Amino acid sequence: MARRVFKLASLTAATTSVYLYVNKFLDPSDFGIVRVSRAIATVHLRSAKRLRELCCANRGTFIKVGQHLGALDYLLPEEYTCTLKVLHSQAPQSTRQEIEQVIREDLGKEIKELFASFEDTPLGAASLAQVHKAVLQDGRTVAVKVQHPKVQAQSSKDILLMEVLLLVVKQIFPDFEFMWLVEEAKKNLPLELDFLNEGRNAEKVAHMLKDFDFLKVPRIYWELSTRRVLLMEFMEGGQVNDRAYMKRNGINVNEISRNLGKLYSEMIFVNGFVHCDPHPGNVLVKKCPASGKAHIILLDHGLYQVLSESFRMDYCRLWQALIKADMKRVQKYSQQLGAGDLYPLFACMLTARSWESINRGIDQSPVSASEDMEIRSNAAAYLPQITQLLNNIPRQMLLLLKTNDLLRGIESALHTRASASSFLNMSRCCIRAVSTYQRSKSHSLYRRTQISLTETLSLWQINLYELFLWLKGSHLGNWVIALLSRIHHSTY
Repeated sequence: MARRVFKLASLTAATTSVYLYVNKFLDPSDFGIVRVSRAIATVHLRSAKRLRELCCANRGTFIKVGQHLGALDYLLPEEYTCTLKVLHSQAPQSTRQEIEQVIREDLGKEIKELFASFEDTPLGAASLAQVHKAVLQDGRTVAVKVQHPKVQAQSSKDILLMEVLLLVVKQIFPDFEFMWLVEEAKKNLPLELDFLNEGRNAEKVAHMLKDFDFLKVPRIYWELSTRRVLLMEFMEGGQVNDRAYMKRNGINVNEISRNLGKLYSEMIFVNGFVHCDPHPGNVLVKKCPASGKAHIILLDHGLYQVLSESFRMDYCRLWQALIKADMKRVQKYSQQLGAGDLYPLFACMLTARSWESINRGIDQSPVSASEDMEIRSNAAAYLPQITQLLNNIPRQMLLLLKTNDLLRGIESALHTRASASSFLNMSRCCIRAVSTYQRSKSHSLYRRTQISLTETLSLWQINLYELFLWLKGSHLGNWVIALLSRIHHSTY
C-alpha cells in the first residue's frame, strides 16, 4: 500500500510542483505532498539499504535472492532495485585461508603445489563463489572459481528461513506474493552449487552456438574441477554495459547489442536452453587483435532454464504476435501461458512497454522517458495483479522475465533499447523455430516442402526489410532517395 501511495504521490508532485515553480507561485518544498513523497522515498531507500546489509551479512542464498529482487524493475520501487543491483558486483569475499581450505579439501593439494602463481585478490566475488586468476605449473593462465566454504551447509537453512519470513509477511500484507522466489531457489540452488553441472552447461552452450564466431565460452579444465572448484580458461574484457571501454577499444556498440540479441534469441526460441544470468559482470566484450572482430565472452553458466517444446512454441508465437501488433493472437498465446484476463498486463511486463505502444507496434518507436515513468507507476498500482500473474504463469517464465530485464538493462546502458534490428533477429528465430516444429509434426512430404518454402519466403522478407532500413540510415541510401526524389519531381 505504501508503495502505491509513494508512486502516486511522486507523479502528482512532479507535475504540480514543476508548474508552481515555473510560475513562481511558491517554493515546491512548501507543498505538502512533495514533503510526504520525499519522506516515503527516504523510507524505501532506508529499507532497501537494510535489506542489502542483511543479504551481505547472511551471504550465500540471501545474496542470490537479493540479486533476483534487484532485477525486478517491473515490480519493485526504484529505491529497492537500484540498491540491490549492487549485489551483482559487490558481494562479500571469502578470505585466503577459506579459499585454501576448499581447494585443499577438494583437490587434495595446496595452492602452491597446483599453481605457479595465485592472485590473492579475486577478479570478482558473487553470492556463491569468487574467481581468482592463477597460472598453472605448465604456464597456462586460468580462472579458478572457488565456492564460499559455508554455502553448501547453510543453503537449505537459509531457504527455510526465507520461507518462514515470507509466510509471516504474507499474513501481514495479503497482496505480498513472493513464495515463487523460494520455490525457484529450492529448484535452482542445488544445480548452481554443483560446479561440474556449470562446466557441462558451458560446454553444451559452446557447442550449441558454435556457428556464432563472435561468441567465446571459456574452456573447462576437468582434471582440476570438482563440485566446489572450477578451473577455466582465463578470458578478460570490458563489461558489456561499459560504453567508454568500447569507445576506447574501437568496438561498435550497435554490433555488440545486435549480436547479444542474436545469442539470446537463438537460445530462447530455437534451442530452449537459456543462460539466465546475463548481468554485466557475466558478459564481457573484447576486440581480437588478430582479426579486429569484437567478441562476446559469456561467463558463469550455473543458472540455465530448459524450456519445454510446448512452452517454447507458445512463447515464439506470442512474440511474433507482439512484433506484428496482432492483439487477438497476443491475447490467445498470453492466455495459453497462464495470463488469463490479465494478458494486457502480461504483455506490458514481457516487453516493458505501455499497452498503447504494444497496440501501436513495439518496433514503431523507441522507449521514451515518460513511458518508462508510466511503466514504473503502473507497476506499483498493479502490484496485486502482478504477483497474481507471477504465481499463475509457468515456472519456466520466471527466469525468462529476469533474463529479459537484465538484457533490457544492458540495452538501456548502450542506448540501443528497442532497436529495429533486435526485433528482426527475434522474428528470424521465431520463424525458424516454428517451421522446424511444424516439419517435425508433419508426415507429408508436400506439407514439409510447403512449410520450408513459406519459411524461406518469410526470412527473405525480413532480409529485404533489413536492407531497406540499412539503406535508409546510410549515406548511400540518402543519396539514392534524394536522386529518386529529383527524378520524380523532374518527371512531373
